[in-house]
Amino acid sequence: MPAPKKYPDDLRVRAVRQVFDIRRARGNSYGVIAEVAADLGIGDQSLRGWVRQAELHGETPGEHVSAERRITELTKEVQQLRRSNEILKAASAFFARELDPRPSS
Repeated sequence: MPAPKKYPDDLRVRAVRQVFDIRRARGNSYGVIAEVAADLGIGDQSLRGWVRQAELHGETPGEHVSAERRITELTKEVQQLRRSNEILKAASAFFARELDPRPSS
C-alpha cells in the first residue's frame, strides 16, 4: 500500500501553475520555486520535483509548449520561409531582366 500524499493534488496544480505564471511575468526563473514554496508553506524540493515533472510531460500551463511541438512549428516555419525566398528570388530575376537596359539577343 503506497504512503498517503503529504500535499493535496489541487495544491500541487496551483503551485506549479503559480511558478509558471511568475516565470512568464518576470522573464526569468531565479528563485521563483523557493518563493512560491514559502508562500504556500510547502517544501521547495517537493515543488521543484512537481515543476520538473510538469515540464517533462509538456504540461506547462499558459504559453509554454512542449519541445516536440515547438520543433514541428519551427520546421513548418522554415519550409514556408524557404518557399517565400524562392518566390522572391524568381521575382527579383524577372524584374532585373525587365529593367536591364541592354538589348536582348
